[in-house]
Amino acid sequence: MIDFEKDILVTGGAGFIGSHVVRLLVKKYPHYKIHNLDNLTYAGNLENLSDIEDSENYTFVKADIVDDSAIDKLFAHNEFDGIIHLAAESHVDRSISDPMAFIRTNIIGTVNLLNAAKDHWAGSEGKLFYHISTDEVFGSLEDGFFTETTPYDPQSPYSASKASSDHFVKAYGNTYGLPVILSNCSNNYGSHQFPEKLIPLCINNIKKKKSLPVYGKGENVRDWLFVEDHAKAIDTIFHKGNVGETYNIGGLNEWQNLDVIKYLCKIMDSKLGRIVGESEKLITFVKDRAGHDLRYAIDASKLTNELSWKPEATFEAGLEQTVDWYLENEIWLEHVISGDYQHYYQQQYE
Repeated sequence: MIDFEKDILVTGGAGFIGSHVVRLLVKKYPHYKIHNLDNLTYAGNLENLSDIEDSENYTFVKADIVDDSAIDKLFAHNEFDGIIHLAAESHVDRSISDPMAFIRTNIIGTVNLLNAAKDHWAGSEGKLFYHISTDEVFGSLEDGFFTETTPYDPQSPYSASKASSDHFVKAYGNTYGLPVILSNCSNNYGSHQFPEKLIPLCINNIKKKKSLPVYGKGENVRDWLFVEDHAKAIDTIFHKGNVGETYNIGGLNEWQNLDVIKYLCKIMDSKLGRIVGESEKLITFVKDRAGHDLRYAIDASKLTNELSWKPEATFEAGLEQTVDWYLENEIWLEHVISGDYQHYYQQQYE
């Protein structure tokens, strides 16, 4: 039996960002035991981790963070040295139609994890609860950038639920002395993202010559962060960040939504051998989303200056790499769209 140096619990590790974080940790730290906890809802896909699922330092735990009894038992049977908390409902449109799902997972689920850590880590040293959040908690920008001291102003049920979870994490650090760190990131893109999000949705629709829905006039601005850069930032913050601090993670890469879609069309036309401009004809403007924030932009200078992290991928290179991955992994995409990926757990673990 291997005597691992540390036991790390990653929640939401079968999701888009989580799977990249888990894969990085498993490969980079063979002396760590990485426990991946995921409830395998629609966005949790174990096929994302098929390349490392047999690694000696990796184990999967199917559980719901909303189930406080299950979380308490998990902590009672494992001596976790750290938690990287990524489990969350994250799609704004879904939060508008079903806000309670976001309240349960993002708020109650986070508090359940905090309680378990507080109770089972009492008197222990060297522990860390790292909570990953979003820049959407800050609301909408007209000019300037979000910093770690920007006041919270959430505008959607999703961002309100994440803002609440952020406050609970900070409160447990202040009230109970729980060793906590937070980070707030900008929009992620890359491989293994569920195709409800803008970039994979457009890639799939362009391929199938289906319409490309654009909210309003497409003028909303987002700062795009390559998911592999985000995973490296999380690794850096987890190992080098100062307890009690918050770090912003951004791509330094602002684009209007319409320009992102047009650039995707250009790449796809080239990859698919279509006439230049053919895919742009698929763009369809639809009624703007309720409470749609105009602009997000992250100032990540604190993370760069204190911990020496900065994004490595240019948006053009990262986007082309992302397109290539989706075109080369059509079976993965078909499984996600059809729901067949949800059978993977039964096939692999039961």
